[in-house]
Amino acid sequence: MKISTSLLFDRATSQMSTVQNKLASAQAQMSQGKQIISPSDAPDQAAVITRFKGIIQRNDSFINTLNTASARYRAEETALQNVSDGIIRMRELGIQAANDTLGPVDRQALALEMGGLRDQIMSLANSQDTGGTYLFGGSRVSEPAFGVDATGAFVYNGDQTKVNVLVGDQRAVQLNRPGSDVFERVLRTNAAGNPEGVSFFQAMDDMVQAVQDSDRAGMQIGLGEFSAMTDSISLALAHVGTNMNVVDAQQVVIDETILRLKTLLSDVEDLDFATAITQMNKDMLSLEAAQSSFSKITQLNLFNYIK
Repeated sequence: MKISTSLLFDRATSQMSTVQNKLASAQAQMSQGKQIISPSDAPDQAAVITRFKGIIQRNDSFINTLNTASARYRAEETALQNVSDGIIRMRELGIQAANDTLGPVDRQALALEMGGLRDQIMSLANSQDTGGTYLFGGSRVSEPAFGVDATGAFVYNGDQTKVNVLVGDQRAVQLNRPGSDVFERVLRTNAAGNPEGVSFFQAMDDMVQAVQDSDRAGMQIGLGEFSAMTDSISLALAHVGTNMNVVDAQQVVIDETILRLKTLLSDVEDLDFATAITQMNKDMLSLEAAQSSFSKITQLNLFNYIK
């Protein structure tokens, strides 16, 4: 093999370039704290990192959905608990109004308070969440769920749509609760002796009117219907409580999953600084040695050996 000055220069330059590239790569890893700076450094490892990050992002979206559902359930629970308290108070007033010792004026005073409670309960039935959507309107979230039509009759403006959302790869929860399922119609026997459904708020209004008119038969009917209304709200509260428990349990599962995935991702992606510093020091020594050797080689000349 023919050894020339050009060959020596080329080899020395190539050696220094290789060491400099390794040192630059180590410094880049140190600055970012990552094992891989670009996917081309380790395609298989980069694919694993991308997959882990995708799974973590999906679970983060589940956490956001769970937080939204939890906030909505808390709003529903607050509204329904206040509705329950209002119905209980109206029933107490109804029992008091049915007492024979009260006169018409006393009953009218009680009817006035009961009418205020009825209006308050309707207002609670039209509660909104933090986003301004109506809680009990089904999919019609932009208008109040309950109202009064032109004839003065109480109407439900929502629908029966139930929205389910994913809170896990194999887990979904019901996000909303239609008002027709919460404020259920009550059964009443009509004049012909046949059962008929009466809207929740109409039954409440009829009770207020019966107290105001000192209608004893109407008050007795209303007291029975208040028991059915209380049961309806209690059942809705039970459903809300169950959903809140499901959300809390699922949140724990997702949090643990995210923690485990981040640990695995850290093992694959994060840099071992102790090992990296040791390797960088070795590369720096190699570079210094290569530079020193190159400096001496450039000073060599065959004429130095001619005597």
